[in-house]
Amino acid sequence: MSVTNVLSRIFEIQSTIAQLQTGTLPDSATASTTATDSASTFASALAAAGTDATGTTASADALDSTAGTAATPASPTGGLVNNGVTGADVVADAKKYLGVPYVFGGTTTSGMDCSGLVQTVFKDLGITMPRVVPDQANMGVKVPDLAHAKPGDIITTKDEGHIVIYLGDGKILHAPRPGKDVRIIDNYLKDSDIGEIRRIVPSTATTSSSSSLSGSSPSSASQSDLVTAALQQLMASSGATS
Repeated sequence: MSVTNVLSRIFEIQSTIAQLQTGTLPDSATASTTATDSASTFASALAAAGTDATGTTASADALDSTAGTAATPASPTGGLVNNGVTGADVVADAKKYLGVPYVFGGTTTSGMDCSGLVQTVFKDLGITMPRVVPDQANMGVKVPDLAHAKPGDIITTKDEGHIVIYLGDGKILHAPRPGKDVRIIDNYLKDSDIGEIRRIVPSTATTSSSSSLSGSSPSSASQSDLVTAALQQLMASSGATS
């Protein structure tokens, strides 16, 4: 039985109880239609609140849900790593290294190069990335162009000589060259300059927020907020059509 059918039955029972209490029991056809409409409205409200009927929060980016099989933190290839890390986490961690001097082959706060920066950032987040740009350019999933890039994606140059972390809003973070330090600059790379744009982790959280009848999940508070929002929309809809 679908979730909508279950909701329809619940609303039908609730409606019957209410009518019995007032002594104005409607005919079964009317009750069923009302319940179905209410269930549909509730399901739509859940969708509007950012969740599907099973209580799973939907990602804001289609690529996050069509990226193939999940990759593992130890081998982030062929899909996205779903270990709770998002693109925003990548950006936040990368910013910790602002000001670190460029050192060829470096991977520490004493000095790092462009691929060393990328490897270190993802290592901080529990993800094992290869050491050099050509290998890093094969990780995660392909993003088709800059228009689809999200914060936390990595971008390599066409000659695979450099890699940067995309921050969004036309900004990138990278370790440029000897004599410079890790910094944020305006993105100078055009699609014609780019070899690969890769997404290693989802751009937004896609964690299920459903809870069981016997207990609450760790995200029960957010689920409660979503249900509350859905019920508020349901009541507003009922008031507008009554």
